[in-house]
Amino acid sequence: MDFSLYMEDLVGKAREEITRAGYEELTSPEEVDEALKNKGTALVMVNSTCGCAGGIARPAAANAINYDKRPDHLYTVFAGQDKDATARAREYFEGYPPSSPSFALLKDGKIVKMVERHEIESSEAHEVVNKLQNLFDEYCEEV
Repeated sequence: MDFSLYMEDLVGKAREEITRAGYEELTSPEEVDEALKNKGTALVMVNSTCGCAGGIARPAAANAINYDKRPDHLYTVFAGQDKDATARAREYFEGYPPSSPSFALLKDGKIVKMVERHEIESSEAHEVVNKLQNLFDEYCEEV
């Protein structure tokens, strides 16, 4: 079996799952800067195929946004794949160590809160949805 083909297929499915949910994929540092200079709230999902946490984070990302309050902008970067874009996004997550998968909630380009990998991998998808929606209640406007 060609492992690289398997990984391409796995990565492709992980990308599709999150973009199909409505997140805009940012694949370069320039795209990250352009997106995160937008006013309002932004949720950045750091996508990953690492461990079981990605299998929890992607469904949580898709389901959390079906809510009365949600961020103005939904973005995703892919750790280990779009390395430069992910590194640039992490520059905005000041005070938080690199973590993937993870979620960063920003307001006017400034980090307000993160849901880190350790909070995802020790949870069920519905618990991560609740964590995200609690953040939406605190920082986001009604849709």
